[in-house]
Amino acid sequence: MERKFQILDCTLRDGGYYTDWDFAPDVVGTYLDAVNTLPIDYIEVGYRNNPDKTYMGEYGYCPVSSLRRIRERCDKKIAVMINEKSSRVEDLPYLVAPIEGVVDMIRIAVDPKNIDRAINLAKHIKEAGFEVGFNLMYMSKWGEYEGLLPKFAQLKDVVTIFNMVDSFGSMMPEDVASTISAIQEITDCPLGFHGHNNLQMALINTLTAIKCGVKSVDGTILGMGRGAGNLNIELLLTCLNRQGLEVDFNVLGDAITAYMPLLRQHGWGTTLPYMISGANSIPQKEVMAWCTNRAYSFNSIVRAVDNKRNHIADNAHFGILPTAHYDEVLIVGGGESAAEHVRAIKEFTEMHPNMAVVFATARHAARFKDVKNDKYYVLVGNEARRMETVMPAGEFKGVCVLSPYPRAMGTEVPSYATKDTYELEKISFTDDYVDSCTTVALQTAIEMSPTDVFVVGYDGYRGQVLSDKEMELSSENRTLFRQFEKFTSIPLVSLTPSIYRSLHVKSIYQYL
Repeated sequence: MERKFQILDCTLRDGGYYTDWDFAPDVVGTYLDAVNTLPIDYIEVGYRNNPDKTYMGEYGYCPVSSLRRIRERCDKKIAVMINEKSSRVEDLPYLVAPIEGVVDMIRIAVDPKNIDRAINLAKHIKEAGFEVGFNLMYMSKWGEYEGLLPKFAQLKDVVTIFNMVDSFGSMMPEDVASTISAIQEITDCPLGFHGHNNLQMALINTLTAIKCGVKSVDGTILGMGRGAGNLNIELLLTCLNRQGLEVDFNVLGDAITAYMPLLRQHGWGTTLPYMISGANSIPQKEVMAWCTNRAYSFNSIVRAVDNKRNHIADNAHFGILPTAHYDEVLIVGGGESAAEHVRAIKEFTEMHPNMAVVFATARHAARFKDVKNDKYYVLVGNEARRMETVMPAGEFKGVCVLSPYPRAMGTEVPSYATKDTYELEKISFTDDYVDSCTTVALQTAIEMSPTDVFVVGYDGYRGQVLSDKEMELSSENRTLFRQFEKFTSIPLVSLTPSIYRSLHVKSIYQYL
């Protein structure tokens, strides 16, 4: 096969969004050995970034020493990327000058609104002796930027390759073809294509771009990349192999095997939230943050993306929770102790008729359906679905409570509870975890002005290896308990066993 275009693999750079740009040396080693054999012309190994407050690993900064090690082991051309939004001409002596002779190409990530500034940056990088890749993002929305396309004429003789980036993964093949045709009428600057896979169109869009004459295309091992990911490089190579491109599939298999544990760990790839966001050109950063946050249910993520699609802050608005005073409040969490001591808890509520019972989760709600005290049910995340599962319409008696409007993940309420649902006006005791079940439960208690607040079912995780979600939840609860007591001066008393030191543990049986 006579190939008239180049292939760039950007696994270490784009895949770093899932690993904070940390990759094990053995994974990188296997990858580099494979790249040396495969028909790949460039590898993009990461970012050159100015110091930042957030953590980024080795390939988020690409220290000179790391680049030299890769240069010694890699036979192909090497690229790194800089973000135009955080890089200025005056930063180039730090970002670019030290890697002269080590790196072949500097690729610039460019927001279309900053194209003038980016062209000036590209000129200086070219003058420093580097090939320049100009990665213009948000391809599907270029038409919304007034006067953008004519500026493409300025890229000729400045950039080595003008990469069209389908940031949202929303382009169709006909869109790719028509965009390329429009650009070719403006400039004969070599074009490249970088596809995202929200709608599973990355392969056909890339093949279309090749057919239309682009000179460079991007891909990653297993499609590893931000959000829904990129074109699978192995899929592209397999298709090109059918056209006569020589590919060593044993070597390609070694690279895939090295990255499979990361795929199992991080689970990138397109899902319904990414599909909706892609189809509507919704930025991937926030959607990815939701999808990788273990506290958010799949349904709540879909709802949040759909709200963005409809350009609304939230899909429902309710009245403010009416003021009601109770002497005491009992908050029921989801721990097993709430079920183990259910009879004692019920007896305790009977002894305190002016005690409100607040369910931070509906997990144990059905066990307490015969409790006569006023009951409040927190609806955060997937709790509405859970409540519908454990409590049929005929058994619901109480009030549902939502976090303040608008809610980041949108609103879902059981249809039978709509008329008895209210939202909090504000969260007053913390600025952290405002969309947490426990936050809403504690704020509900504050609104009731009680003298005493008790909790059950906040056990903690004793004597076990915690999952990431369990560790996050444990840290979250500890923080919220401390902040509540500091704000209200009311000690939180756990009536069931708990390992949370910020709770005051007292046996429920001493009250019976």
